[in-house]
Amino acid sequence: MSILDKIAKPSDRPVIVTLLGDAGMGKTSLAATFPKPVFIRAEDGMQAIPADSRPDALPVLSSVDDLWEQLTALIKEDHGYQSVVVDSVTALERMFAQHIIDSDPKKPKSLNQANGGYGAGFQAVATLHQRVRKAAGLLVEKGIHVVFIAHADTEVVELPDQDPYTRYGLRLHRKSTAPYLDDSDVVGFIKLRTFTTGDGERKKAISDGARLLVTYATAANVSKNRFGITEDLELTPGQNPLAAHIPSLSN
Repeated sequence: MSILDKIAKPSDRPVIVTLLGDAGMGKTSLAATFPKPVFIRAEDGMQAIPADSRPDALPVLSSVDDLWEQLTALIKEDHGYQSVVVDSVTALERMFAQHIIDSDPKKPKSLNQANGGYGAGFQAVATLHQRVRKAAGLLVEKGIHVVFIAHADTEVVELPDQDPYTRYGLRLHRKSTAPYLDDSDVVGFIKLRTFTTGDGERKKAISDGARLLVTYATAANVSKNRFGITEDLELTPGQNPLAAHIPSLSN
């Protein structure tokens, strides 16, 4: 049998989504609209969701070992959950950093000094994030969507062909971002719909309170999608705006 006999059109599969935004923008609420979710909590941010609609969650993580135990159970054991939400990878970064510091027999005072210094501590944290992303791939193979929640921060982008500029990115060390940006099907930035009023230099930004999900490439923030979405998606409480664009979410 030739390998060419195995050629076929790939079928729709569960998605890996990264949601980022400032505090209070509704990241957790949006993640809760994914199909039958269960939350892995590196931080306890579910109080904003009304109790009668609050999704299931595993105990708040107290160690890195707790994280591996919860991920392993969700991958290997039978359960009815269709989405796994990690809230948040920003909090995981802090947990990973402390784990690397505590595991170093030389007892360094900071991650800069861990594992001999010269960036080795940051690389060790990035390796743990890669392990989380590998677990996400195994969940997808099992038929489960994965949502990563991240806090946003501003970063300076320096490109060889234009002047530096500032955009919103993940509040992670640059070595830790790839698993949640390069390897995600959707990277969505949540922002307020904002209008500018006034003339000249006395302009003022105001908002009507509506929240928008940006999933296409823009200079203002990191975002992308693999489903041809080219416009802002307005967020409605209790509804997932991605379901209209991603086949595996609408089934």
